[in-house]
Amino acid sequence: TLLVEATAERNWVVVNDPIPAGATLVSDLGGQSQMLAGQEQAGGGSRFSVTDKDGKVWDVQAGVSPAYVERRRDSWRGYFDWVPRGNFAIVYLMRLNGAGTFSMPSTRVEAMYSPSINAQLPNASMTIAQK
Repeated sequence: TLLVEATAERNWVVVNDPIPAGATLVSDLGGQSQMLAGQEQAGGGSRFSVTDKDGKVWDVQAGVSPAYVERRRDSWRGYFDWVPRGNFAIVYLMRLNGAGTFSMPSTRVEAMYSPSINAQLPNASMTIAQK
């Protein structure tokens, strides 16, 4: 779970959170558990389309919701086309496949078109023990 605090509203924000080597991000692709993947919440918002009386279709966003999510081998990365001022949470699941102590790089949040607006949070070492 990542808690993000935005001090101002901003468009096109990317959140990049590293994962330990050998871990797998859980999704509903490739025969993975749809039940577990359904627990992922990137911002807790939702997107839907609305048609007005003239027949024009509008895309509506309620809350904070990513426009696109990348589940990479080394990180979870979410692209948010709009982030309002305030707090929001990102929850994703990963499967830990190996034991060890892992030094993790920093989690980064950056306004894509204003790179001077960014934040970086150092992550503590992660220890995974065998059962």
